[in-house]
Amino acid sequence: MEIFGIPIQALMGQLLIGLINGSFYALLSLGLAVIFGMLNIINFAHGALYMMGAFGAYLLLAKLGLGYWWALVVSPIAVGLFGVVIERTMLARLYKLDHVYGLLLTFGLALVIQGLFRNEYGVSGLPYAIPPQLSGAQNLGFMFLPNYRAWVIVASLVVCLATWYVIERTRLGGYLRAATENPQLVQAFGINVPRMITLTYGFGVALAALAGVMAAPIYQVSPQMGGDLIIVVFAVVVVGGMGSILGAILTGFMLGLLEGLTKVFYPEASTTVIFVVMTIVLLIRPAGLFGIQK
Repeated sequence: MEIFGIPIQALMGQLLIGLINGSFYALLSLGLAVIFGMLNIINFAHGALYMMGAFGAYLLLAKLGLGYWWALVVSPIAVGLFGVVIERTMLARLYKLDHVYGLLLTFGLALVIQGLFRNEYGVSGLPYAIPPQLSGAQNLGFMFLPNYRAWVIVASLVVCLATWYVIERTRLGGYLRAATENPQLVQAFGINVPRMITLTYGFGVALAALAGVMAAPIYQVSPQMGGDLIIVVFAVVVVGGMGSILGAILTGFMLGLLEGLTKVFYPEASTTVIFVVMTIVLLIRPAGLFGIQK
């Protein structure tokens, strides 16, 4: 069976790859949106922290014998705590300065972190096995769906929607949004705004590390894995709207699918289609698809 002259197996296979990529785009851009929305900092270190999450899973297995399921919990917490240290010791000193200083600091941190891991582990990828519980595939009739990839899509969607619900529909999320608009007023109600900011940054970083753990069995573990991805994720955030939680989630999945479709019909443009979309969106709606126009 063919669609527009393309075998349905090839089409669905590329859509699956696009959906998997979209899952990581959504998780990473969600973390970026949370951090930017609360701290007004463009966190260029996000890709390096994503890479640290993957290496955390690898080291937990290699050094302590802790497998994938432990890594899903331990690695994001450890990297999130590292993010808390970064926020308290470095970023907190920049909040009253221009946004460019935060971007430059996080960009420098990304280079330092990637350089340290590259010097220690080289540039070749390190294998990380799929957990036995998620090995194998399901026969859908027109294609085989690997169990692990299905798990990644579902887990990413659940985490993204849960984060959106907490921020947009709960009292805690209301405090976060209020602290973004008027931190002095929120502080007057007895809420520790600096602590809230620190925990928000740690949570955004933990989301990146969680994506890194889930990516390890698919893409292997490499010091370059974050640097290769972060530019695309920034484009996703810009298209969705800086600071927009819903925009980060929906745009991540949509652009992942668009990238997959482009690989089928016009492979030469698959690496640039997201940036073409970003350019068009910025020309028509500078605040992004879900951003607030000022």
